[in-house]
Amino acid sequence: MGILSVLDREHTVAPPGYSRWLIPPAALAVHLCIGQAYATSVYKTSLVKHFDASLTSVGVVFSIAIVMLGLSAAIGGTWVERSGPRKAMFVSACFWATGFGVGALGIGTGQLWLLYLGYGVIGGIGLGIGYISPVSTLIKWFPDRPGLATGLAIMGFGGGALLASPLSRQLLGAYDSGYDPNNSKSVADGHALVLLFVTLGLVYFVIMMFGVFNIRVPAEGWKPDGFDPSKVKQKALVTTSNVSAANAIKTPQFWLLWVVLLCNVTAGIGILEQASPMIQDFFRGAGGTSTVAVAAAAGFVGVLSIFNMAGRFVWSSTSDVIGRKPIYAVYLGVGIVAYFLLATIGHNSTAIFVLLAAVILSFYGGGFATVPAYLRDLFGTYQVGAIHGRLLTAWSVAGVVGPLIINGFLDREGKPGTLTAEAYRPALFTMVGVLAIGFIANLLIRPVAAKFHEKSTSSVEAAK
Repeated sequence: MGILSVLDREHTVAPPGYSRWLIPPAALAVHLCIGQAYATSVYKTSLVKHFDASLTSVGVVFSIAIVMLGLSAAIGGTWVERSGPRKAMFVSACFWATGFGVGALGIGTGQLWLLYLGYGVIGGIGLGIGYISPVSTLIKWFPDRPGLATGLAIMGFGGGALLASPLSRQLLGAYDSGYDPNNSKSVADGHALVLLFVTLGLVYFVIMMFGVFNIRVPAEGWKPDGFDPSKVKQKALVTTSNVSAANAIKTPQFWLLWVVLLCNVTAGIGILEQASPMIQDFFRGAGGTSTVAVAAAAGFVGVLSIFNMAGRFVWSSTSDVIGRKPIYAVYLGVGIVAYFLLATIGHNSTAIFVLLAAVILSFYGGGFATVPAYLRDLFGTYQVGAIHGRLLTAWSVAGVVGPLIINGFLDREGKPGTLTAEAYRPALFTMVGVLAIGFIANLLIRPVAAKFHEKSTSSVEAAK
């Protein structure tokens, strides 16, 4: 009990002179690890062969993890705020690593349900807790630049796959001499998959511990040098009051922002989930052969990952300058134009196609990174992490709705490997409508009514 007490909030208060720039790397350590969720496609084919299952059956693992991310963030958000970032990040690391361990057991015994339980359910809980755990702390350390701070950390979630994908391939190559890391069609055996999951679980746990023991909360009354809180009052839609998580979900602003995030994520997943086959289908000739090679399509996925990651930092930092509501108008408004152009002229040039898809994915990443600062503007810093957790249920819904829209239209148009750009147009035009709904919802957001504000500061101070 004495050892675990180091995780308590009161033992994480930063001493005088502690640099706030040490906090983003601590948060980044967690987000880089849990961002591995975007790299599951690397060993998806190997899992399909090992379990003798369908792509859909194995793909469900990722869907379960994203659903559990939203649910655990929503249910555990208040606990994360109360317990502090260090304890929350430690719990996240334990669940995330255990998820890999149970998943490895499932692979080793040939029990697919154990992979669902491990990587999907247990790992998904680690995803949700880890995703929200540093958010309110970053916002408290960077009241002058909340968009930049959350962008630095959440950028790691988008970039986690950039590290995890090549790492997983090289590890599979080391554990299975018959596996070629440079061949996207190469399949690893079950023994290699077990060792991969065990290795990733252990490595990620160690890296996340770096974040756990370096995270700090600011001392009461701390503020950055030169920061004048009174200037916050001069910005539109930025409150100096606080709203509890329980009251936040009673406001129209919360649900409008929920719709905004749902629409932005749904549109982004529409590209992300189908990226590799999509670019090949768009440039398929009359004979059925695509002018885009498999290797080039894999490179396209890498480009999208870079824009997804960069958008989380660049666009969220820009929101500190122009404001959260205007930046979402850009995400959704320009996104409408980009999707329309993708549907109508995207098949004319691979350069145009890649550029439009990259812009859409940068907005997808930017939306994730900007939303905590948007919540801070509307609801204050009191329980912003818990409110963020509840809002992430929109991500869980989008994770189901986005692929359903794309795959539903494509299943109607023909079989994979025979589709052309024409087959994608109904789905892409549907995404234009989805983004239009989000654009309108964002326009309707106004300051939160005073009746939802906390009446006294005692409970607020107690939570710091």
